[in-house]
Amino acid sequence: METETDYKDIEIPINSVRLKGYLRHAKNSKGMVLFSHGSGSSRLSSRNNYVADFLLNQGFSSLLFDLLTPQEDTKHKNRFDIELLTERLLKATQWTINNKETQHLPIAYFGASTGAASALTAASSLGTTIKTIVSRGGRPDLAMPILDKIKSPTLLIVGGNDQAVLSLNKKAKSKMNGICELQIVNGASHLFEEPGKLDIVAQRTANWLNIYLGSKKE
Repeated sequence: METETDYKDIEIPINSVRLKGYLRHAKNSKGMVLFSHGSGSSRLSSRNNYVADFLLNQGFSSLLFDLLTPQEDTKHKNRFDIELLTERLLKATQWTINNKETQHLPIAYFGASTGAASALTAASSLGTTIKTIVSRGGRPDLAMPILDKIKSPTLLIVGGNDQAVLSLNKKAKSKMNGICELQIVNGASHLFEEPGKLDIVAQRTANWLNIYLGSKKE
């Protein structure tokens, strides 16, 4: 049974730029998931939208938005500027908190690739405001200096065939003082392109959110 929803294109004003976003709002929503995408990706990411649609049917609202403007994205270095990406995610989080449609919802982050680093960095400064974090094929190692400050329960999902990133996630996990679980999707590569692998990511994400986001009431 599909969840009754409200789809909306939005814009988030940040200083002199306006970031385009895509808001999925589930009726009787369990919580809001902000997606922090990886380098070279955007609100149009097919994989993140796939996960967001799955979560929508599980009762979770979500916001996918562009961390960079099209012009900014032409400069490759911006894609790895964790400080800039974190600032944008923090502004989007504040927009969510101030928006009358979403301000009552507990917030989670979902980060992919380098987006996981900005999600973790943002969460380190927000404390318990961010109820939980999920990383898909993420690079938490790019946020190594602040990992011991993370208070949000964190799920690291990595493809079993993505050996380099798996090794980096293991190192990052060893620095986490709070709840942190590393789950390996056997037979999956970095982008989880193999048949059925992204479904596993989506289901494990929903399971995690139901524990640490959906079941907690303000």
